[in-house]
Amino acid sequence: MFEILLPMLVAFFIVLALGPVCIPLLRRLKMGNTEREYIKEHKVKNGTPSMGGIMILIAFAVVSLFYAKNAPHIYPIVFLTLGFGVLGFIDDLLKALKKSSDGLKAWQKMLGQIALTTGFAVYMVKFSDVSLELRIPATGALVDVSWLAVVVLFLAVLGTVNGSNFTDGLDGLATSVTLAIAGFWGVVAMHLYSDITPAVAAMVGALFGFLMYNVHPAKIFMGDTGSLALGAFVVSTAYMLQMPIFIIIVALIYLVEVLSVILQVGYFKMTGGKRIFRMAPIHHHYELGGWSEVKVVAVFTTVTIFLCIFAYYLV
Repeated sequence: MFEILLPMLVAFFIVLALGPVCIPLLRRLKMGNTEREYIKEHKVKNGTPSMGGIMILIAFAVVSLFYAKNAPHIYPIVFLTLGFGVLGFIDDLLKALKKSSDGLKAWQKMLGQIALTTGFAVYMVKFSDVSLELRIPATGALVDVSWLAVVVLFLAVLGTVNGSNFTDGLDGLATSVTLAIAGFWGVVAMHLYSDITPAVAAMVGALFGFLMYNVHPAKIFMGDTGSLALGAFVVSTAYMLQMPIFIIIVALIYLVEVLSVILQVGYFKMTGGKRIFRMAPIHHHYELGGWSEVKVVAVFTTVTIFLCIFAYYLV
């Protein structure tokens, strides 16, 4: 329990201490959020400091790297999480400088994601002692899918990261959903006696700390700095546990969010302007249907918790 509670508490208090420093600093630097005009209730969010994911990343990296010297499987998790965090930081910085909701161009963002995923894939294939065998839910069996494992890895990383990114649209939503998923990984890591347990505990603590500032009404947003990094954390942790298939279960909200965008855009183009949802990602669909932000976050988080409980019985 010491390996869990200590990194969790240290990360929690680091984020808690960073809040009074980062929030005023980001506000002075005018690193504020720029909301699109689609939802009137969100206009009040304009100017709220973004890039708060920096707080999560600092706490996570400091605590995780302290333990990594005796737990080498933590390094690839830190690499992918920080890598996508830096990509998101660049995107957030451009948004702030341009005073726009658009940062990196879509192709630039995707190119960066592919490059980082390629680096992770090379590490897993050439240098890691963790194989790309997939743990099958409910059986515990590890299955070798040969070269298809690399294809699955790319789909898992890119899908999870973008799913997390789309989930970040309401106060505390991405934080709460990912906190539940991180909690699941922590319990599984303990169950499997994995050496990544302190890093997972650090992320749980960091997210709890960030939620103190990010819960509605949010004093700070994580921005792409946080949302891309959180997706990277979820998928890299899954690979260190050989459990990428479980992402479909525990991170179902991520999947639904990204699929809602794909379906909305595809249907809009096919029908010349018709829509399936009131607005995508799907959390905005429920908002426009009359749900409050708090209700959407509560429901999505509760669903994720139940999915994590269900998934645990399949480990």
